[in-house]
Amino acid sequence: MENEGAEIIEVRPSSIAEELGIKKGDKLISINGAGVKDILEYKYLTTDEFLEVEIEHKNGEIWIYEVEKEYDEDIGIVFDGIIDKPKTCHNKCIFCFIDQLPPGMRETLYFKDDDTRLSFLQGNFVTLTNLSTKEIDRIIKYRISPINVSVHTTDPELRKMMLNNNNSGRLMDYLERLKEGEIEIKAQIVLCPGVNDGENLIKTLNDLAELYPQLSCVSVVPVGITKYRQGLYELEGFDKEKAAAAVKQIKELQSRFLAELKTRFVFPSDEFYLISEEDLPEYGEYEDFSQLENGVGLITLFNEKIFEALEELGGYNKRKRVISLITGEYAAPILAKAVSKIENCIEDLHINIFPITNDFFGHGIKVAGLLTGKDIIDQMKGKNTGNDIFMPECMLKRDEAILLDNYDVKQLEKELNARITVCKEDGSDLVKKVLSV
Repeated sequence: MENEGAEIIEVRPSSIAEELGIKKGDKLISINGAGVKDILEYKYLTTDEFLEVEIEHKNGEIWIYEVEKEYDEDIGIVFDGIIDKPKTCHNKCIFCFIDQLPPGMRETLYFKDDDTRLSFLQGNFVTLTNLSTKEIDRIIKYRISPINVSVHTTDPELRKMMLNNNNSGRLMDYLERLKEGEIEIKAQIVLCPGVNDGENLIKTLNDLAELYPQLSCVSVVPVGITKYRQGLYELEGFDKEKAAAAVKQIKELQSRFLAELKTRFVFPSDEFYLISEEDLPEYGEYEDFSQLENGVGLITLFNEKIFEALEELGGYNKRKRVISLITGEYAAPILAKAVSKIENCIEDLHINIFPITNDFFGHGIKVAGLLTGKDIIDQMKGKNTGNDIFMPECMLKRDEAILLDNYDVKQLEKELNARITVCKEDGSDLVKKVLSV
């Protein structure tokens, strides 16, 4: 930082920083004499029980505060993201979804990050292709754990081809080093038919299992293909038969891993089951639901939470009402079963389900998280939706109520003449909010 300082965007109420008089707009210069390069160094440096915190106030005065606190207690300073600029992705992956986006969407969607700090802070997946040995050592020093790694294949030459990056062949060396440093790793494989599936998938999973327990789990997700995929590597998506074959292969590996490692270790995303039209696994088969961010077990967890919420259902305001739920085509049949349970337990309630066809990206994209405001408006305008519409938060940007094409929730409410309630991807939240409208 060269002592320029990092601007403080928030001071948490009742925190040590607030008690010291540190305010929003002040700058952090150093902690125990060390400049702070990014938020990971900040977290590492503030774990000690005694700190000397150097702050430049907005009036230009520089103060050094002596702080005594509990080990690992946060002092209550908040920064905007990771302080310095996130690392960009230098790969040109043959399956990259961002390369398949049309123009005119929200600007942040076109940014390709490949930053271990974002992996730690936000759960993003990284390829480890832009790291030096020194940076691997830094991950270990600052205990950046868990770290989410996009693996795709452990075959060095195939990985170079899939990522279009000659630096990507050293993956196993890096994973071994992280294992030695006792960093937890969660792995992801984007499965592409005819490229890294079949025998290559078996080899990849066997290689990764050798790194257990530091490499704790692997998710497998199907490649996404949009209608804007022009001039890119020729890829096919999964059909029912191919998806069923992938699920069968992974289930066989799960059985072996369960016997050998006492964990299923590898988990297909829900989308594989929806495409193959196979039954989703039972709740217990997802173990600790460690890959929810990749759509692994979301539906099963959703249904379980609905069941729990209905079991605990107490009094509520009984009145006739019609509400509507919007979702993607894949989730609609699953949601219909859940809605039936809710209607059976809540008197005088009727719930409409509106599966939205993805005209924007193409009809092969059927997940709720890739729906746009325009498609929702075009397909729901004039429909009998009732006064309340519920939508899952996966349709929105993480920190703002806008959809992929920059429509916001207020615009949807105006166009559809209804109140919109955003629900967490948790069945209990849906039940709670249905009762509150």
